[in-house]
Amino acid sequence: MPLSKIIVVGAGPSGLLLTLLLARANITVELLEQTHSLDTNPRASHYTAESCMEFDRAGILDEVRAQGFTPDGVSWRRLDERKTRLVSLRNAINDPDAEPGRYRMVCLPLHKLGKILEARVRAQPTAEIKYGHKVVEIGEDAGKGKAWVRVEKEDGSSEVREADYVVGCDGANSIVRRKLFGDMVFPGFTWDQQIVATNMYYDYEPYDYDDSQFFVHPEHWHMVAKIQTDGLYRVTYGEVGGLTYEQLKERQPAKFQAFLPGNPTPDKYKLVNFSPYKVHQRCVDKMRVGRFLLAADAAHLCNPFGGMGLTGGIADIGSLYDALVGIHTGQADDSILDKYDEVRRRIWHDIINPISSDNMTRLFKYSGPDEAMEKDPFFKLVTRMQNPGDGEDEPPNPGLPSLRYDMTQHYRK
Repeated sequence: MPLSKIIVVGAGPSGLLLTLLLARANITVELLEQTHSLDTNPRASHYTAESCMEFDRAGILDEVRAQGFTPDGVSWRRLDERKTRLVSLRNAINDPDAEPGRYRMVCLPLHKLGKILEARVRAQPTAEIKYGHKVVEIGEDAGKGKAWVRVEKEDGSSEVREADYVVGCDGANSIVRRKLFGDMVFPGFTWDQQIVATNMYYDYEPYDYDDSQFFVHPEHWHMVAKIQTDGLYRVTYGEVGGLTYEQLKERQPAKFQAFLPGNPTPDKYKLVNFSPYKVHQRCVDKMRVGRFLLAADAAHLCNPFGGMGLTGGIADIGSLYDALVGIHTGQADDSILDKYDEVRRRIWHDIINPISSDNMTRLFKYSGPDEAMEKDPFFKLVTRMQNPGDGEDEPPNPGLPSLRYDMTQHYRK
């Protein structure tokens, strides 16, 4: 029996993407968002081949490419005067079956991706975005075979909305997750280190910077990445834990002067955004509870180095979309949602959590770059790949295992 309606909670990139995909499959979708506008804080901006494949299915890849750009690659460097490269990787085509370059990594700030998705959702006759609708309670009506949410609207009124399924895409502080498991239940841990994400304009041209680079240093570990063609850069750096926002803001000029090329004072750059946040490695024990489903940051978190959180969240959406479409078309029963829960949590535990943790800790856990190059398995692998020895077998490419999972393989034969 076709689905009558899906409710998606949270108008971030994952919620908007799921809404668009489902609406394009002629499924009625209601997207509920408690705020009144898209988030513009510094957040992820690089989309791998896996994300591009989902954008292609949603019909937005060409627009994302037109508004963004293709970065030239990524390097890891010393924090010396010359900012010497340790190793580097060029931006490669990840899918040999695609037209050349179609799924190559693309860069576009997340709020600009959100605007593309929002406009496309508004154009869908079977989708509706409701801003100013805060979910405060959830439940199931077994007699009707429906899930429901109670929302508070900005005028102070409240109402109950029903759907076949409710999907929580409402981020790290997900109200759907907290109502399912409790406010303090989110298995995992919080890093002792804090992260400060900034957007800034500065002339890197004289310093031979790549479009993206990570710096290995026990104190001043950081990342610098170009995120717009007009010269806007994302600079994300580690800080000691326990500092207040005011203390972190006060320390920012000295941090930039210590690690940016040319040791600039604040009059030499333009700081656009400053956003400190705590970093977590967490995953729920269940991404499906009855007629409630969780995806992306509402279900799991990881540190931002390497973009595993964003890519993993978009991969969740692709898998969940296939599962729900299978139910809608009669090619699967609702047990496919249990398979979604199983495989997406397994991918987080087996791939996202360990790799993202290594991406972050290799920047600061060694005494310096020399020890890192000697001991870190990733650096040794990339070095072997770029400098294979005589008679040595071709070393494996250090590309990531795929975070995508094709749920259509579980459709009825």
